[in-house]
Amino acid sequence: MGTWGTAIKSNDTSADIYAEFFDLYNDGKEPTEIKKKLISDNPNGENDFWFALALALWETKSLSTDILEKVREIIENESDLKIWRELDASESDIKKRKVVLDKFLAKLESEKAKPIARKRKKNKQPIFETGTCLVFKLANGNYGSAIVLSSDLETGYGYNLIVTTRLNQSTKPTLEDVEKSEVLINNFGDWQKSTAWSWYLPDNYKNNIYEPIGKFEIQKKYNAKNSEIVFGYTSNWDFVSSSILKQMDFEKTNGKTKTFPTKRLIKSKKIKWWQIR
Repeated sequence: MGTWGTAIKSNDTSADIYAEFFDLYNDGKEPTEIKKKLISDNPNGENDFWFALALALWETKSLSTDILEKVREIIENESDLKIWRELDASESDIKKRKVVLDKFLAKLESEKAKPIARKRKKNKQPIFETGTCLVFKLANGNYGSAIVLSSDLETGYGYNLIVTTRLNQSTKPTLEDVEKSEVLINNFGDWQKSTAWSWYLPDNYKNNIYEPIGKFEIQKKYNAKNSEIVFGYTSNWDFVSSSILKQMDFEKTNGKTKTFPTKRLIKSKKIKWWQIR
């Protein structure tokens, strides 16, 4: 699981569950039916699962007493804050998280005027073409890079699958620099050696942050909805670049996290099969 903030949906689990709920809701499924499916698919649901489910049910005026009581128990016994402490979150973030949770519970206990309307699915176009190499500025003034592994033209959501590299250099990277780099594996905070790749919705994309500098031919074809590899889904484009420096700081005291060459994702005559580890 990855977390990038203290808000209810600022983590992979909540973002994914919330998005899946409304995918089904907008397809015409009833909230109670969706609730049963999600619980069945996530029998060992963690706190963020229950928070996302409760939020979606509240927004559709379908929040049942059992789910409300489940969330109330988690918040009032501070089990979620305990997990944050075990994951070495700062006291400042823990205090912010407590405020968020208290407000969230108060929201769930209030009555929503009317359910959120179902949205008509519109076909969206991905921002970048498959193989596009992106460079961007980091907070320290250096440059980082990422590669677009896939452009979704089938689901109507317009996802881009993007993987971030470990580049952190003072000069703007070239295609050769990116090809010689390694893939970013996040192992700081609550990340568990997670490859820094996700499917990004075109929503909330900001221009002039990620600069295309050329294209690679990609080794493998990826499907936005059916894949043997587990990816996250998000509209938070800051996530493409935000974890690089955090991971570098983590490695200063914990040693370099095992990763793999970017070349393994790019077609090459020397590589006959795609291999992640």
